[in-house]
Amino acid sequence: MREREAYHHGALPEALVAAAFEVLDEHGQEKVSVREVARRAGVSAGAPFRHFADRQALLTALADRVLADFVRWQEAQVAAAEAVGGSAMRALGLGFVRYAMHHPRRFELVRSRVFTATRDPELRERLEGIDRVFTGLIVADQQTGRLGPGDPELVLLSGQALVYGLAQMIVDGYLPAAKAEELVVQVLDTFRQGIANSPEK
Repeated sequence: MREREAYHHGALPEALVAAAFEVLDEHGQEKVSVREVARRAGVSAGAPFRHFADRQALLTALADRVLADFVRWQEAQVAAAEAVGGSAMRALGLGFVRYAMHHPRRFELVRSRVFTATRDPELRERLEGIDRVFTGLIVADQQTGRLGPGDPELVLLSGQALVYGLAQMIVDGYLPAAKAEELVVQVLDTFRQGIANSPEK
């Protein structure tokens, strides 16, 4: 509501993205249309085009909003883990899968805009920032001895591939939702043990 009130003070783009977020969570990205978003924001059907060239531009802005929400979610997961001396990398992996389980439609949007052959240029800065932060957390785990030595970017890519696959299998129903988190914890711990302080060959 605060964002919609802000529109009346000139914050139309924010109001439109907030409305698009509502549609996404309720119905998925297929139902996110410029017309529906304008209706929910309480503006004319043509008003969004002053800020977004087309539906794809609106979806890109929405994906950026979802990524920002995802970062806040992951920050909370890591903070909770670190408060009890846990691994940041384990928290990131579990947080990724939990986010997909709680917000499958947001996960689908990110999957379709980020995990593709070509990323939206408008999302590049956000994604590069996420990679830097997550790589830094892996380095911190290595420095404390929770993880063994190795290229942190490759560790990040390996972990990302693992949790992305797990998240997709859960969202698709391949893994039973009732046992999904238990299985994810077991898989993540197996992966982490495989790279933790193993002797170099």
